[in-house]
Amino acid sequence: MFGYDTGVINGALAFMSKTTELNLSPTLQGIVSSSLILGACIGALGCGQVADHIGRRRTLRLIAIIFTISTILCAIAPNFWLMAFFRFVLGIAVGAASGISPMYLAEISPKAVRTVNVNKNAVAIVLGQLVAFIVNAVLGNVWGNWAPIWRVMIFSASIPAIVLWIGSFKIANSPIWVLAEKQYKKAKGIFKKLGFNKLAYTKLKEDVGEDDESRVSWKTILKNKSLRYLLICGMLIALIQQISGVNAVMYYGTILMEKVGMGQGGSLYANILIGFVSLISSIVGTRMIDQYNHSKMLAIGLIGNVLFLFLLGMTMKIALFSQLITNALVLVFLALFLACHQGIVSPVTWLILTEIFPNKIKARLMSVSTATVWLSNFVISLIFPILISVVGIAVVFFVFAVSNGVSIIFSTFVLKHNKLREAYEDGKK
Repeated sequence: MFGYDTGVINGALAFMSKTTELNLSPTLQGIVSSSLILGACIGALGCGQVADHIGRRRTLRLIAIIFTISTILCAIAPNFWLMAFFRFVLGIAVGAASGISPMYLAEISPKAVRTVNVNKNAVAIVLGQLVAFIVNAVLGNVWGNWAPIWRVMIFSASIPAIVLWIGSFKIANSPIWVLAEKQYKKAKGIFKKLGFNKLAYTKLKEDVGEDDESRVSWKTILKNKSLRYLLICGMLIALIQQISGVNAVMYYGTILMEKVGMGQGGSLYANILIGFVSLISSIVGTRMIDQYNHSKMLAIGLIGNVLFLFLLGMTMKIALFSQLITNALVLVFLALFLACHQGIVSPVTWLILTEIFPNKIKARLMSVSTATVWLSNFVISLIFPILISVVGIAVVFFVFAVSNGVSIIFSTFVLKHNKLREAYEDGKK
């Protein structure tokens, strides 16, 4: 659902921008696309407190309801202003889902399968984007002459939201949250049902059950050296995920490839290739991540990003090849960039964010980190169409190559996160 709603705008934006529809300039395109992301920042920031208050399962159910209603309103929006507003409301649900989903998966998973289960979140996001690209390509090529087809594209995103709402009645509640609520008997039953051993239950009970999470104030968090460092690490990891430029490709891929010279129909189909490569690489990458050091895998993925973004920029800048060869090279280098990011960088950053924080305060620190993801995403999505129109596509990719290089430096800050978390949980300074 998260992936579908962020991916559906890719194909819909070109249709809704037509003069007969919402008549969007590059600036207005940026506002429509980024309004969801601004809402996501707020949703991510507030979801931790809501999830602590009503539980993870009920929060997911509430998210599904907001998703469904706001998606339908986006599909019938009569003008730019209402579209931007409804996208903002939809973003609140997207941001909340982005923070709650990986945290929930981590909390219901025994240690032996925790990495695999959390990685499913990253795979599901990319799968959602791929399905959105396929639906957009079919609708755009079969009914492309009907300008309002974008409304059908947007409306289709309500389907996975309804599925989540129905599914939320079937899933288990987070045993970590149940422990925090001091419902020990109920928590023990959930732990047993989910396959946790007795030792894990006892340890988590000592870690979570004896102290109410709300007693750990922000003042206490900011005064503690280890927690302050972990919070900064979480925000840096979130920043790394976004300044790579990946979402600029996922949100504006159709417009980007039209500017390269692929045409409307070809650009929609090219998105399917991009989505398919992203899905396969995320599946393969998450399996590799399970076997190797996460921080080192992050650095490897970022190095790949730098290389392929630079090659993308050079392909568009030097213009040595025919249009056909240029189109092919752009697709190849885009696919390789996405393979690195969606296969390594994106899943490993979400995984580190679920590992990095102590259980007692995980929801709140996770919400700050996820909000950082969306705030940086908002800025990039807002200015990307404007940057393309001012400096050109090639220069923009060079900028993203440099930002990934800076991210390699940032990644060194996360190397100590496990030791710092363990130090805090052991009561050390």
